[in-house]
Amino acid sequence: MKRASIKDIARIAGVSVATVSYVLNKKEGSRISQQTKEKILEIADSINYVPNKIAKSLKMSRSKLIGLILADISNGFYSTMARCIEDEAIKLGYTLLIGSSDENPEKFKQLTELFAEHQVDGMIVAPIIDSNDTLKKLIKDEYPVVTIDRYLKDIQLPGVLVNNFEVSEQIFDFLKAKNFEEILYVGYNTEVPHLLDRQYGFEKHFPESGISYKKVLVGMENRKEEIHNALEKQLDLSKRTAVYFTSNKLGIAGMSYFIKHNIKVPEDLSMITFDEAEAYELFPIELTYVKQPLKDMAKTVIKLIDDEITSYKKNGERVIFKAKLIHKDSVK
Repeated sequence: MKRASIKDIARIAGVSVATVSYVLNKKEGSRISQQTKEKILEIADSINYVPNKIAKSLKMSRSKLIGLILADISNGFYSTMARCIEDEAIKLGYTLLIGSSDENPEKFKQLTELFAEHQVDGMIVAPIIDSNDTLKKLIKDEYPVVTIDRYLKDIQLPGVLVNNFEVSEQIFDFLKAKNFEEILYVGYNTEVPHLLDRQYGFEKHFPESGISYKKVLVGMENRKEEIHNALEKQLDLSKRTAVYFTSNKLGIAGMSYFIKHNIKVPEDLSMITFDEAEAYELFPIELTYVKQPLKDMAKTVIKLIDDEITSYKKNGERVIFKAKLIHKDSVK
């Protein structure tokens, strides 16, 4: 016989999985009505839903589990961030359940439901486009959630990110001081706010700079092919040129193009990338890049989620760290 699950209770009660999870795991401090709570508990009892691990978590009031939803676990930035968060979580006695949304809103929703079903005490998420409704449901149920690396404009949640706009301004100022004739910006064609911050910060002062400016925006998929095609059309090596790649994956795609076409950095052009990557070590020279303080960000995001679990607040703080431009040999 199939074992009863939280999804079964949610379906019968006509509520979300997160609501059921909150009632079974938290019980107090919620805006969920007493009538709904009683209905959920009655259904749970009627279908014999009392798994041992849930009985234990109910007795202790905590599962000591945290759900972590990343945008793309294959990205070195997120895998390193996950490790840093796990290290900090362990210090407070938490275990992480990790999932990757792959920029897919339906998968993002399914992961939140899966984590809720496993009675996580709270969730750390990298929001994606069209995940608003899913996050709003969690907020409505007063489920502890904090964001990492990203934010959504109409969603007010505590979280951690870097000063993307300001550091891109600094990169522009740095390149301007080097007297480049042309600068090529390579970013994503997206509405994700933190990535737009990088773009807008970089573009802000171009109109009055007198520097020739080109922009390449690619999709989240087929990055390498799109970037190679764009560089083939946009690069003008007769000019003193710099290229700013706004993520490590974009930078790696650019590196492969330069190597394939025997374009030497920084002799033929200069380049800067956002974030680190192990693949950079395969490049002939050390790359100038933007470093995010991952360990400090991880420590803070764990503190934020622990605070939310201990004492839920309707509106939490968003902590912004300063990213740093690390000067290496790829810009001259």
